[in-house]
Amino acid sequence: MARRPTIKDIARRAGVSESAVSFALNDRPGVSQDTRARIRRVAEELGWQPNSAARALSGERSGAVGLVLARPAQTLGVESFFLQLVSGIQEVLSAGRVALLFQVVDGIDAECAVYRRWWAERRVDGVLVVDPRTDDPRPELLAQLGLPAVMIGAAGGTGPLSSVWADDARAMAQVLDHLYGLGHRRITHIAGLPGLAHTARRMASLRTEAAARGLGPEHVRSVVTDYSDAEGAAATRRVLAEPEPPTALVYDNDVMAVAGIAVAAELGIAVPGRISMVAWDDSALCRVTHPRLTALVRDTAGFGRLAAEELLAVLAGSPPRARESEQPRLEPRESTAPPPTAY
Repeated sequence: MARRPTIKDIARRAGVSESAVSFALNDRPGVSQDTRARIRRVAEELGWQPNSAARALSGERSGAVGLVLARPAQTLGVESFFLQLVSGIQEVLSAGRVALLFQVVDGIDAECAVYRRWWAERRVDGVLVVDPRTDDPRPELLAQLGLPAVMIGAAGGTGPLSSVWADDARAMAQVLDHLYGLGHRRITHIAGLPGLAHTARRMASLRTEAAARGLGPEHVRSVVTDYSDAEGAAATRRVLAEPEPPTALVYDNDVMAVAGIAVAAELGIAVPGRISMVAWDDSALCRVTHPRLTALVRDTAGFGRLAAEELLAVLAGSPPRARESEQPRLEPRESTAPPPTAY
């Protein structure tokens, strides 16, 4: 393996002392401007980079931010949302030469333990926090640690921490407007993980919008899953087997919606002839599935860029704030149509 260049290598190549190299690379007085420029040129030629651990021990920034996902592992390999989110985050961080330290854990307690370890080891300068909970211990912990953070998906902010969020309530209102306008009165929402703040917001909005149209919980309801295709399929099979099945299904992600179409095909139930389907997040899956899925379209990569920009702003000294992302818009496609009969 190639040996990493050291300060000693730079000093030898530049013909100066190691202390002069240290002064030059750390922007400290003690060397002339010409010598500083020569040392930096040599360092660049050798491909030298500062040691992040040494910088952390000296009180300097690590040059990295962290992202921890506490979700079932089987949901991450197939759900496009996080891939798009991370691509947007990475786009901003790369431009600022900031590294992204990424870790997947099996629960919220493990996630909090990672934050404590990263803080103690000075591994990251700040963190991006996803999947806000309805009862969330993370904002208080991060505030106690003094670890800068941005909560992704926390509507209206989280006290001392910045947040970026999308209006799930208005998005659900769009979905219900579309389905109600087509004539649907029995609608089931195949929701994601219970306890997540955005799941709670979507479920609450569904109840509110249904009640405003005179539809009670016997007509419009939510059932929770783990976001996986397996649970999405199982939930679809259960509700379609009921004596009075819904005429429309709203899925909390694209993967479950595609699984739902497969179940309908297996059962010989026509989409949208007998059942209409809507996916919350649009993706290539929604556009290539037959029939193409009606879906909520949003710039998920842009959501990631906004979160990363906000974290860099916090690290630069900006006060905490809540920033709303672009409003999702519903794009009707072939998977939604009027129900087969009026009731």
